[in-house]
Amino acid sequence: MSVRNSLLALIAAQPAHGYGLKSEFESSTAGEWPLNAGQVYTTLSRLERDGLIIPAGDSGSRGEAGELDRRAWEVTAEGREALARWFDTPVENRSPRDEVVIKVLVAIATRQANLRQVLQTQRSATMKRLQEYTRHKIEADPDEQLAWLLLLDAMILRADAEIRWLDLCEQRLKQLDEERGS
Repeated sequence: MSVRNSLLALIAAQPAHGYGLKSEFESSTAGEWPLNAGQVYTTLSRLERDGLIIPAGDSGSRGEAGELDRRAWEVTAEGREALARWFDTPVENRSPRDEVVIKVLVAIATRQANLRQVLQTQRSATMKRLQEYTRHKIEADPDEQLAWLLLLDAMILRADAEIRWLDLCEQRLKQLDEERGS
């Protein structure tokens, strides 16, 4: 839903065409979430189907299929209501489906890898990433790059949380070893 609603928000701010929306989305997410052009046009078709957008300056009629990439879109009243609901509703369905978590759980379940080595390798990579994010944050201009700074803050906090989780995994392994007398 985030891409769908993000494109809806961008159109609500100013009528736009598909490629412009792709560029604006990528710019507004500090370049961290590239979009496939096909995803943009599929999303636009669904937004139109759902009555949330219409071609700009149009009463809702659809032009030739070849015009889809050149057509500017605007938000309908229903689209503005849907957008307001999205902004007013907290994100609560956060999934633990994270590749690092999955890798650790599968390593435990299959016993196909040295779990301690998996944890150490990940910790080293995450620490390196954390240092890189921190360096970028120091170099960023808060007046010109607020979105980038906020994204860096989120990535720093997530990396820190990942390191803490990896530490907890190691503590649990150590505790199991002690209980088993290893």
